Amino acid sequence: MSEGGTLPQTFAVVLAAGKGTRMKSNRAKVLHTLCGVPMVNYVIEALKPLAPERLLVVVGHQAELVEAVLPQDAETVLQREQLGTGDAVGVALEALGGEEEGVLLVVNGDGPLISERTLEELVERHRSAGVGATVLVAELDDPSGLGRVVEDAGVVRIVEERDATEDELGIRLVNLGLYAFKLSEIRDAVGRVARENSQGELYLTDVLEIIGRRSRAVTYRLKNLEEANLVNDRSQLARAEEILRRRILDAHMRDGVTVRDPDSTHIEASVEIGRDTVILPGTFLRGATMIGSDCVIGPSADLLDTVVADGARVEHSVGRGAEVGERAAVGPYAFLRPGTVLGPDAKVGAYCEVKNTRVGRGSKVPHLSYVGDAQIGEDANLGAGTITANYDGVNKNRTTIGDGAFTGVNTNLIAPVTIGEDSYTGAGSVINKDVPPGKLAVGAPARAIRESPQRRRKRMQEGDEKGQSRTERED
Repeated sequence: MSEGGTLPQTFAVVLAAGKGTRMKSNRAKVLHTLCGVPMVNYVIEALKPLAPERLLVVVGHQAELVEAVLPQDAETVLQREQLGTGDAVGVALEALGGEEEGVLLVVNGDGPLISERTLEELVERHRSAGVGATVLVAELDDPSGLGRVVEDAGVVRIVEERDATEDELGIRLVNLGLYAFKLSEIRDAVGRVARENSQGELYLTDVLEIIGRRSRAVTYRLKNLEEANLVNDRSQLARAEEILRRRILDAHMRDGVTVRDPDSTHIEASVEIGRDTVILPGTFLRGATMIGSDCVIGPSADLLDTVVADGARVEHSVGRGAEVGERAAVGPYAFLRPGTVLGPDAKVGAYCEVKNTRVGRGSKVPHLSYVGDAQIGEDANLGAGTITANYDGVNKNRTTIGDGAFTGVNTNLIAPVTIGEDSYTGAGSVINKDVPPGKLAVGAPARAIRESPQRRRKRMQEGDEKGQSRTERED
């Protein structure tokens, strides 16, 4: 305890400078995502509740790319040469300037499953023990590939698997690469470590041993072994993502979402879903996707950055940057591309592709159509095979379809063109000129020949209503 009984301040360092050669990747290891989030960001989020005085992220390999995915409040420090974990901590200590008092919490960026609770308990264990260093360890059934932990009279020694004796290989207690250090002790020890290895690197495990001999080191055993899943290769990446995926699904189910088959459902960490929505098997929800209440999504829906309003249904379909209105229906086998906005009660049916188009309330694009760069009014109906020819080889042109319009099957709309309110196109028409409101257009190219059926029905209905009103007045 510091003067006045207050706890010493905590400084946090995330090690994210390494290349991660076992990933066999062109990307830095910490850039690989789990449920849509770079693995390093999970570590940072676990640290934030501890409210560290400063939170430093040591970057090195592909530093600019790593910095680009970090939260804005993360403070980066550059390790120009990747000369080991001890050197990375040394770079962070330089950035901390003259700070001597407090706890330095060191966390690897490749441990995305670590929890806030474990980090808090590690720091508490360190403070209560009054030692120079505390290391997080776990007892695993299969310790393969991890450094074994040997404790002896306050000295904690980490033996790498390649250097271990036969007896040491039998040890199941392993190092997880998370440490709490007394700040003054780690400063002193980093300066004393010799780079006596073939790589000429400075390892944090050597620092730990020096501190143990000077002011004791202790271990803290991990309680939830799921958190021991560090990511060093693609297999471990998949294992960690499966654990995170199930955590996400469980959280949604606890909040009132029905997930029919969790084993085949993939929902990224950033997705929001309202209560009483049902997610059917084979569904992928990713990015900034937001699903309202009382929706049915799936089976086999794939939505990225797509907003679905209350009561809508999306079945066997793909959405990319689209908006689906209340009670709208999509699919099966529809493709909503960026800029698509479906109004309430709209429908986009089987084998349709819609791009950069607004579909008005109650309007239908039922099947086998391509609609791009268009504005569709309310209660319109596009017949099967309706196509907007929106690209002339140079420019993308818009099509406007008025309220109540009806296109016959296999209508080609050659943009820019306007289909007027309550107008009608005959089957197989090629529309390259505007169709006036209330007219029927047929042919290739089409021409307006008479009043459209829906305009005639409206006129007759209005006439009947007027006649009925006149009779009621006479009565």
